[in-house]
Amino acid sequence: MANNSQSRTARRKQKKAKKKPLWKKILLSIVIIFIVMGLGAGATAAYWIATAPDLDESKLSDPLASEFLDKDGKAFAVLGEKNRTKISYDDLPQVLIDAVTATEDARFFEHSGIDLRRIGGAIIANIKNGFGSEGASTITQQVVEKSFLSAEKKISLKVQEQWLALQLERDYSKEEIMEMYLNKIFYGSNAYGVAAAAETYFGKEDLNDLTLPEAAILAGLPQRPTAYNPFKNPELTKERMDTVLTLMVRHGKISEKEAEEARNVDIPSLLVEKKPETTPYEGFLQQVEKEVKEKVNGADIYTDGLKIHTTIDQSAQKHVESLLTDSDANPISYPDDEMQAAMTVLDTKTGAIRAIGGRRNSEGKKELNYAIQNTTQAGSTFKPIISYGPAIEYNKISTYHQINDDKPYPIPGTNKTIRNWNRQYAGWMTARHALNQSLNVPAVKVLEEVGYDKAKEFAEGLGIKFADNKILIGDAIGGTKTEVTPLQLAGAFRAFGNEGLYNEPYSVTKVEFPDGKTVELTPKAKPAMSDYTAYMMTDMMKTVVTEGTGKTANIPGLPVAGKTGTTSLPEREGSPDAWFSGYTTNYTISAWVGGYQDEEGKREPIPDGNTQIPLEMFKSTMTELSKDIETKDFVKPDSVVEAEVEKGSNPPAKPSAHTPADKIITELFVKGTEPKETSEVFDQLDPVSGLTASFNEDSNSIDVSWNYDSDADVSFEISAQIDGGAMQALSTTEDTSMKISQVEPNAKYTIQVVAVSNEDDGSKSEPKTTTVSTGEDEPDELPGVVGLTATYNDANAIIDVSWNYNGPPASFEVSVNGQSQTVESNGLEVSGAKPGETYTISVTPIGKEGENEGVRGPAQQTSVTVPAEQTEPPADDGEDGSGNGNGNGNGDGDNGSGNEDGNVDQDGSEGRPPEEEQEPEPDEGGEGNGNSETPPGEEG
Repeated sequence: MANNSQSRTARRKQKKAKKKPLWKKILLSIVIIFIVMGLGAGATAAYWIATAPDLDESKLSDPLASEFLDKDGKAFAVLGEKNRTKISYDDLPQVLIDAVTATEDARFFEHSGIDLRRIGGAIIANIKNGFGSEGASTITQQVVEKSFLSAEKKISLKVQEQWLALQLERDYSKEEIMEMYLNKIFYGSNAYGVAAAAETYFGKEDLNDLTLPEAAILAGLPQRPTAYNPFKNPELTKERMDTVLTLMVRHGKISEKEAEEARNVDIPSLLVEKKPETTPYEGFLQQVEKEVKEKVNGADIYTDGLKIHTTIDQSAQKHVESLLTDSDANPISYPDDEMQAAMTVLDTKTGAIRAIGGRRNSEGKKELNYAIQNTTQAGSTFKPIISYGPAIEYNKISTYHQINDDKPYPIPGTNKTIRNWNRQYAGWMTARHALNQSLNVPAVKVLEEVGYDKAKEFAEGLGIKFADNKILIGDAIGGTKTEVTPLQLAGAFRAFGNEGLYNEPYSVTKVEFPDGKTVELTPKAKPAMSDYTAYMMTDMMKTVVTEGTGKTANIPGLPVAGKTGTTSLPEREGSPDAWFSGYTTNYTISAWVGGYQDEEGKREPIPDGNTQIPLEMFKSTMTELSKDIETKDFVKPDSVVEAEVEKGSNPPAKPSAHTPADKIITELFVKGTEPKETSEVFDQLDPVSGLTASFNEDSNSIDVSWNYDSDADVSFEISAQIDGGAMQALSTTEDTSMKISQVEPNAKYTIQVVAVSNEDDGSKSEPKTTTVSTGEDEPDELPGVVGLTATYNDANAIIDVSWNYNGPPASFEVSVNGQSQTVESNGLEVSGAKPGETYTISVTPIGKEGENEGVRGPAQQTSVTVPAEQTEPPADDGEDGSGNGNGNGNGDGDNGSGNEDGNVDQDGSEGRPPEEEQEPEPDEGGEGNGNSETPPGEEG
């Protein structure tokens, strides 16, 4: 037993002795992991190195110029090939070499192409702040990157860069690499290489003439050549120069005293007076540069030798620039040199930018581009985007939608109101009329109807970005801190003309790299609204141009839609900005003018009478672009229905057979929402019955009486015809009897009675007639005709009149609206009847034989109304200069007492042109462009 026990104990000890400690297992595992990772990393690095490009000597010397192609593939600009002077290492002064190495690569002459100390520091920084936060590229690596690789921050590219840097150091001397670097770098102001930069900025052709401050400036420029441009930003240049001088002191290149003396130099005093040459189509190329920078990671249009396919239409670009350049040939008459202007032209179908005019009299030196960089309030050009578009999209309102423009609109929670630009309020009106007259109160009411969230969603789908990510009531009239550029506004309007499809406007379709790599940049369109919204808004904005505030932009024969807009200043008259955005099926154009400032930099209004200039810019450009091409009209989708509406009905109702033609308009409805009910306002009243007339010889008068069985509120029009003459109105009464005094003796009277509505003077009954004689000596009368009828035959466009006659032989005198003819038959056809007209027809028998010859029988009468045949919607009353108000049945518009009386109220007071509008500055504390708080107010 004891031996067995010892044996088991020994075995346990032996087994325990063979078991390894835990820390050893962990250490072994870590070693294995690192070996595996190392093998994997090594294999990956080997693959990256194997796929690295070869050193191509032809690409080492100079930066590669980028070529720009227009929409047809024709080159129109090359950036990078001009203003370059090649130098050798022997041409470089020591002060420049010291400044460059201290700034870019202090151990350049010591390392073998890569600097392990810098790499270690960069690794620590990247671990702390993320990959790419700090670089460790030597001058040699920068030469490799700019010659053979892209500037993307990828580990694979960094490995290839280091590998190629080692190769470059093996094949070339340090002096040759420094020479390559200083010939290759872009220094801004269209200067490539240090020699060209020295001449461009300091006028020095010999680099040995460079001073320490100048060398420090040149050494610092390549990091941010545009920002540190001494012509434009001397303050930033001075800060960068100070950094370079500090580095030179740190690395023992200069003394602190020398650095301090250099810091005291006035930067502008070093510069030459001559500025760089201009770049062709500068406004457009600024957008190209912006897109390439944003969409192609690390690409540099000045040094990377790119082939950039753009969307520019050179003929459009030249025309736009001609409108922004003062010349005798320019049809636009600007009031002064201070006015700024900008415009963009887009392809309506694709969103491609065809032209950009960034400012007036551009010098092509990267000045402020008002078309793509300067934002300002949009004024009433926002009404389709914020109010009416969302209302059609989500609420499916019609173009007839009724809005009560009754009074200034109080802003909830404030003591401010929103007013119409013309200070007039015309009651109930259509959405179409409210938009084409650019009235503010209806616009904000429609925004309230549709809701802020829906309106914001709709506008953001068109590229609008709201200030503080918040929509306010003042956005309905473009009067808050939310602002746009002409490019953004054109992009939004383009979607209305493109069946509701939107994509961000773009100037570049693709970019080709020297190594054959191609990056496609054409954006894909997405639906921003329904096709019914796009079409109905377009149709409404057509009337803005034909009969509303945009008449100046109208081009006869061209289907154009668009919207005007102006802004206002607090406590001041006038508009600091004026807009017009419009489109056809081919092009969309947004034009803006403004830019006035006082001595304190505050915005100033545009001089009186000049807010129409954007409309003139639009008209000139659209006319030029459309002159030799077909411009199709906008096609109505199946989702939209044209429907006749009885004017003034609310909710909308179909006209009845008795609705007068001038009370019928045609409007657009989303399919399924068109009117179903028929108006009864103009229904024909029941005629009188039992009409009799008798002659009272004693009083020489005729007593007339009748019955009326209907409950309708009516009066009665009594007329009389004497011996077949014209029917003359005698009187109107609410009684059912009347005495006609002092009648003519021995005459035959035909008495007519018509019931007329007291509620609507357009509604009448058929006339009823009877005859009576006022003497005993007149010959026996023939009997009158019976069964007289008149019906309109729509197929043949004729009135068919027929009757019966039981009496001696007779012919028949037929009178149609007072014009008579004699026929032998018992009927006739009346041709040439006009739609909407009422025809009164009277038939009188006339004896033909014996004692009856020439004897006239009693006249019988009937009437018929030809149905209205509306082919196109008539203008709302008040838009045609006739003083008829809004014409929407509110009691004011139809009788001339409305406030929208065409050429009077449209153009405001004191003869201001009808298109001139004013809009609000921001509401609820929104200042917009630095103006003080003011309530939303006037725009058109």
